[in-house]
Amino acid sequence: MRAVVQRVSTSSVSVDGETRGEIEKGLTVLLGVEEGDGPKDSKYMVEKIANLRIFEDENEKMNLSLLDIKGEMLVISQFTLLGDCRKGRRPGFTCAAKPEPANELYEMFVEEAKMLGIHVETGVFQTHMIVDIQNDGPVTLLVDSNKKF
Repeated sequence: MRAVVQRVSTSSVSVDGETRGEIEKGLTVLLGVEEGDGPKDSKYMVEKIANLRIFEDENEKMNLSLLDIKGEMLVISQFTLLGDCRKGRRPGFTCAAKPEPANELYEMFVEEAKMLGIHVETGVFQTHMIVDIQNDGPVTLLVDSNKKF
C-alpha cells in the first residue's frame, strides 16, 4: 500500500457536487493499493499513519500524533499513486490492485483506523471525486508498506 499523508486544518470530498466526507483538524490520506498487498499491509499503514508525530506540541515541535491530538482522518482511495511514470509519457498502472481486492483493503484500512478511536470520513471508491485539502504547514509525507521509499 502507498499513501500520501497530509496534515490538514480541514478537508472534504464531494461527488457530483454533494459532500460525502468532511473533517476538521487531522489527516487526509490518499491511499493506493498495490497488487499483492494484504491485511498485514493495511494494519502496518494504519498503525504507522495514526502514530506519525507530525502535529506540534506546546513548544511548536512536531511531536504529537493524530491519536495524541484526537484528530480526524479523511481517507480517499487513489489507485493513481501506483502509476509508473518511468517509461514514456503515459503512466502505467499494472502494479495497482484490481478493484475488488483493492476495495476490500481500503475498507479494512478504514475499519482499523476506526478501531483505534479515530473519527474517519471517506470518499466513494472508484468514483470521480473532488477533494478539497487545506494542507496545514504544509506537511505532506509519503508512506509505503513495502518501504520502497
